[in-house]
Amino acid sequence: MRTIHKTLAAAGLAAVVVTPALAFVGQSQAVAKPNFQMPFRCGYTATAATFGGHSPANAVDFQKAGITGDPVLASAGGTVSRVANEGSTSYGRWIEINHGGGYTTRYAHLSAQQVRVGQKVALGTQIGKAGATGGVSGPHLHFEERRNGVVLRATLNGRAVPYPGHTPFTSRNKCTGGGGGGNPYTPQKACGSGFAVVDSKALGKAGRTYLLYNKGSGKNCVTTLKSTSLGKKTAASAFLEVKGAKRVTDSGNFAYYAGPVTRSAAGTCVKWGGSVGSQRYTSPFEHCG
Repeated sequence: MRTIHKTLAAAGLAAVVVTPALAFVGQSQAVAKPNFQMPFRCGYTATAATFGGHSPANAVDFQKAGITGDPVLASAGGTVSRVANEGSTSYGRWIEINHGGGYTTRYAHLSAQQVRVGQKVALGTQIGKAGATGGVSGPHLHFEERRNGVVLRATLNGRAVPYPGHTPFTSRNKCTGGGGGGNPYTPQKACGSGFAVVDSKALGKAGRTYLLYNKGSGKNCVTTLKSTSLGKKTAASAFLEVKGAKRVTDSGNFAYYAGPVTRSAAGTCVKWGGSVGSQRYTSPFEHCG
């Protein structure tokens, strides 16, 4: 789904340059680039689409079936500097956040805007909802990272977005397990090389259970990461059931995570889930591709 901007001048778009590592304020003070996160909740997976002819060139379109209405989060802390509506052209409903040091981010084609100009937001604050306003061919979230008004090639949690490409990314925005403080483990560390998160569910505030897939091996993996009582062995579990086969469960007392549980499941529906303490989740049979 490509963004079609009809009034680029109104949105203040700029030319593309190479991203420097630091922004300089005055002659002596250097400000590091924020560690921008994917602008969606922890565990959310979407395709980061970049392509020739995109305006501006280094913008990213996050694409996902059913994305309309999904929460859009601040990719770093800052102050809301723009809340605008271009109507049926360009960005449509959009928001800009000033992160200091010349760095800003923009979020466009929103179905709802939930912040005001001058409002201070923290990393992971919900600022709006994804949609299809403005000049677009379909629902998605248009995202930009900028420095001094120039659109940079995006990085998400330190990972460079490929240009051009359609690349799956999984959000680490405000994750309590790994990549953001708290639990030192991530789902990928638990399941191993080659696995990528395809779904996750929160277990209240106690933790989160994750479903991962390895395209190379055709295997699914489930792990449950704790958010509380870290380092102390408490009850947790992870399970994976391939349709037509017996459910496999890892259950017991764990310091950081339960699992991993892995099974071959290419082209087969799976049921998955887990628990931490009294909080638990069981999926229906799904992810059948």
